[in-house]
Amino acid sequence: MAKQKGIIKLSGTIGDISFYKSGDGYLAREKGGVDGDRIKNDPRFARTRENGQEFGMAAKSGKILRDAFRPMMMKASDRRVVSRLTKVMSDIRKLDTNSARGERSVAVAIANQPAKDAIKGFNFNNKALLNAILFRPFAVDTNNGEVTITDLVPVNHIAAPSGATNIALTAGWGKVNFADGTYTVELSPSQNLPLDATQTTVTLTPPQAPTGTGTDIYLLMIEFFQEVNGNQYSLNDGLYNALTVIDVA
Repeated sequence: MAKQKGIIKLSGTIGDISFYKSGDGYLAREKGGVDGDRIKNDPRFARTRENGQEFGMAAKSGKILRDAFRPMMMKASDRRVVSRLTKVMSDIRKLDTNSARGERSVAVAIANQPAKDAIKGFNFNNKALLNAILFRPFAVDTNNGEVTITDLVPVNHIAAPSGATNIALTAGWGKVNFADGTYTVELSPSQNLPLDATQTTVTLTPPQAPTGTGTDIYLLMIEFFQEVNGNQYSLNDGLYNALTVIDVA
């Protein structure tokens, strides 16, 4: 593909060239590829159909995870989170060692520890990585979803953006079933702290265990706020907020 330059930006098709706008700006590309009907029916494209089917299932698994934690994602995510998460899910489905080619899925692979490890550490906001913001160890109790950060001194242990005066920390515990698309999520009460030198042990406990069956996924979110005349406002509409998968069981 090529980038469009100049004052006038085109959208549409001229001859064999398609002009369009994407997250990377105005682009242009030449038409091409194999006819869709041929891909669907020609035996020589069997591997292509299998790859497409598996990719579709991986994309669906990513959507299930995003839907499960959407209330948190609305406060902390970037514009490429869909494609980034789809890639992770596509890598995970390759860890399905039981299903035939074309049927490998996240739902089967997630039973394996390497698949769980592949999700762990995923940042929903690539502009705010948890390990580049929080410089204090934390512990996750997978029995009750509780996240503990001992002796946190915000001014020393939090890399806050300019203008931030407060942080809010929230833990999420979800039970996500990638096989049937169901999920339940429990969020802890948020703990709001000023960005000062006060030492605090942060304890974030969801009210109860999520119901249903599936994979247990634990998240930690850090939000930044600016206080003005006694009111706190989300800093830059959440641009610097972090949301990360911290454990999978």
